[in-house]
Amino acid sequence: MSKYRRDLPQLKGGTYLTDGGMETTLIFHEGADLPHFASFVLLADPAGRQQLKDYYVRYLDIAARAGAGFVLDTATWRTNPDWGDKLGYSAAALKAANEDAVELLSELRAEFERPGAPIVISGMIGPRGDGYKAGNMDADEAEAYHAAQIETFAGTDADMVSALTLTSIDEAVGIARAAKRMNMPCVISFTVETDGNLVTGRTLQEAIEAVDAATAAYPHYYMINCAHPSHFDTVVAGDGAWLKRIGGIRANASTMSHQQLDESETLDDGDPFDLGQRYRQLTRRMPQLKVLGGCCGTDHRHVAAICAACVPIDVIGG
Repeated sequence: MSKYRRDLPQLKGGTYLTDGGMETTLIFHEGADLPHFASFVLLADPAGRQQLKDYYVRYLDIAARAGAGFVLDTATWRTNPDWGDKLGYSAAALKAANEDAVELLSELRAEFERPGAPIVISGMIGPRGDGYKAGNMDADEAEAYHAAQIETFAGTDADMVSALTLTSIDEAVGIARAAKRMNMPCVISFTVETDGNLVTGRTLQEAIEAVDAATAAYPHYYMINCAHPSHFDTVVAGDGAWLKRIGGIRANASTMSHQQLDESETLDDGDPFDLGQRYRQLTRRMPQLKVLGGCCGTDHRHVAAICAACVPIDVIGG
């Protein structure tokens, strides 16, 4: 069963890496067929499972060389009822896919984890709808909707759940409430537009404070993902208790807006070195940032650059 659920190591300090943009890497670099941007479909056969394993290993090798910890997210961003219905997956098949996704990561943890560099398994939850558009559920509906996936993760080796690319405060509240009810550590990650606000116009401060108020501050920390650092760097430049709740960044390499990315037929992978330097500036300003990785358009090159820029020299032995 879970190894770190009762005591998440990333809450104690140190630097933890994550992977990059899984779906964009698999589609644009490896030619994978991911209908509806759903990477969990690769779990259905041995070749796809091996492709996912090879994908993760590139990042785990970077962390191993640096002596850094790792938060290993399942390939389950689309593994919820609405997307499952579009893909022809029953509730039972979705449950099995979520369980299989964790099993794959358990195998990787057994192979790659070393003393002093924990590997935390996180069950990834995606939004009910499109990650670039506003959700329309209230908190109670969101809690009921996401409960099945969280309950599945609670019965596996997953140490926590992470909800990524959220645009709706109510959906975030519902997910956090469901996780709390099932005693699963929970991380909430919002995405923002080029102005640093949620697509609804609500500020990141409003979002974090609202979720904390509605859940007795249950999320163990918050993250920002699927936006370039230039889209939110001024937003996080101030001071306040809400800023200290942000514990991780998974940024895009591209400066494009979500609409531009959605309409693009080519991959904008930006500049890995520049992205690493932007992370360096963010971590100096926000020392509570402990979980660092990438999102759309990023791959192992970007995470290696982030690692080189942000992992302390005494950790990497340089």
